Amino acid sequence: MDIRVTPHPLTGEVTPPPSKSLSHRALMAAFLAGSVDRIANLASSQDIEATRRCMEALFDIENGFPCLDCGESGSTLRFLIPLSLILRGGARLTGRGRLMERPMEPYFDIFRKKSIHFEKSGQELTVTGTLTPGHYELPGDVSSQFVTGLLFALPLLAGNSEIVITSPLQSREYVTMTLEVLCKYGVAVKNQGFQRFTVPGNQKYVPTDYTVEADWSQAAFWYAALCLGHPLEVLGLDPASPQGDKIAAAYSEALPDTVDLSQIPDLLPPLSVMAAAKEGETRFVNAARLRMKESDRIASTAAMLRAFGVECAEGADFLAVRGTKELRSGTVDGAGDHRIVMAAAILATRAQGPVTILGADAVNKSYPGFFDDFRRLGGIADVL
Repeated sequence: MDIRVTPHPLTGEVTPPPSKSLSHRALMAAFLAGSVDRIANLASSQDIEATRRCMEALFDIENGFPCLDCGESGSTLRFLIPLSLILRGGARLTGRGRLMERPMEPYFDIFRKKSIHFEKSGQELTVTGTLTPGHYELPGDVSSQFVTGLLFALPLLAGNSEIVITSPLQSREYVTMTLEVLCKYGVAVKNQGFQRFTVPGNQKYVPTDYTVEADWSQAAFWYAALCLGHPLEVLGLDPASPQGDKIAAAYSEALPDTVDLSQIPDLLPPLSVMAAAKEGETRFVNAARLRMKESDRIASTAAMLRAFGVECAEGADFLAVRGTKELRSGTVDGAGDHRIVMAAAILATRAQGPVTILGADAVNKSYPGFFDDFRRLGGIADVL
């Protein structure tokens, strides 16, 4: 689906959807506790539906060796691999888009040490075997999703385990979210400075009520709109949230000249919109992991900005953006990336003329109601 955005002011109040990151975690914990019907405000998106159907498949013991369709969800894939080994002795996991191109070596290194079989071919990964209690080492600079996957699975084992992080842990706040959800569901983990996690075995997930809070990652696009001069009020967010992306609110008031993305990788597209509206250059650093997202997100963000006439320069792990007072009209390739599409739509509201965004339906991955909210706020977005 392609969409043409005609520049027009955005005004009014907007409440972001439920947190996708917390919805993944709550859904997994609720399945393990047998209390899925007690989750309130669960996010509705392609990624969350992927986690739901994969958890259902893991608990469907009538259908033999489980096949888990992870769609394009990196969280689903990496979170459920350890659980599949414990609950079902493994699984065949499939994906679409660039999902199976994402790094998996931290798990593969563990599997080699634990004599767990794995085979990756095209868009499929098959793992068979079982995890045992003990010592697990993970690098911290590839993805915190590997840590979360083990934190969900290891408490179910018969003995105690520990996870040791062998390099500085990036995206720490995502692990904080994991620990908070585990605690809510009665699972105890000792966190020693995000360098070592002690996980007692023989634990059970306890049924509980859980309400998913609003998503700061999605809110960041509306805060970017504020930077473009749109008088919006963003509602329903918890300023005490464990979500690291809440920094977007502060950055909308004062964006630093240098932004370290190591802890907030999902914010590059909306922050790049802020940078485009700011005088001078903004440099986004420690961004190498973004090259393995739904798109090469450094390159696709740069291409999106250049389509509007914004000067930028990219390197292996950085993006430099120079602000401009004039945004030209034209066509933007959404790159099959939900965050690129949303960033382009916000920038298009201040362009000199209509902007066509290709592949705008990518927003369904995380924020299916984005263009509904966009139009409700006065945005003009016509499906072509």
